[in-house]
Amino acid sequence: MPAAGTVVSLHRWPVKSMAGEAVDALRIDSRGAGGDRAQAIFDVFGRERRRLTVRQLPRMLSWAAAYPQAPGAELDPDAPPLPLLTAPDGRTFAWDDPGLPQALSDDLGRDVTLTRDLALMPDLPDSLLVTVEASRAALEAELGRPVDLRRFRPNLHLRLDAPAFAEEGWAGRRVRVGDAELELLHPCERCAIPTRDPDTREKWPELLRHLARAHDTLFGINARAVRPATVRVGDAVAVA
Repeated sequence: MPAAGTVVSLHRWPVKSMAGEAVDALRIDSRGAGGDRAQAIFDVFGRERRRLTVRQLPRMLSWAAAYPQAPGAELDPDAPPLPLLTAPDGRTFAWDDPGLPQALSDDLGRDVTLTRDLALMPDLPDSLLVTVEASRAALEAELGRPVDLRRFRPNLHLRLDAPAFAEEGWAGRRVRVGDAELELLHPCERCAIPTRDPDTREKWPELLRHLARAHDTLFGINARAVRPATVRVGDAVAVA
């Protein structure tokens, strides 16, 4: 069935697995959202260079990254500025600050290196993550406690006139968001990252266990922009 609604919120995560920022607009293309996960930190595990996430280092959530010099649609996906990082103690570092690698290593207890890639580094290459408010609210009701959207790290959060979890059956469909068009790829299979509180880092394993029992470990749906466009909070949404 078709569905319609609006964009409730938009999000970008400049450094993979760190706290990100809500924005009023996103410029999107086939790579994803401009500047989203364009940076990541790595260590060496055995002989392999490894991209670090909350799975290995939950304390990464206590670091925040943003593009204050390029709010919303001002960020050019082909030339995003370097992000500004805020440490748990409130210190701020530009991505190219020579003191940042040591500050991260000291705080995280791991020798790290910094990587920037304008092809972007989501878990699923060349994608956006879309979540739906009815599903978040239904999950909250099922679990009997608040479910913070930031646990799922979406790019677009939509309010639609469709039943909760309807998006799990939408693979292959198209969505219009304002002037943008998205191809829906497949529902997003969740890992342990959403079990960490985005503010306190406290673990909530029942969240993932419940998703596994009730929803095949799925929440949200992966999508890809058909062509470059700008999406904005409040844009009309139509699922064909």
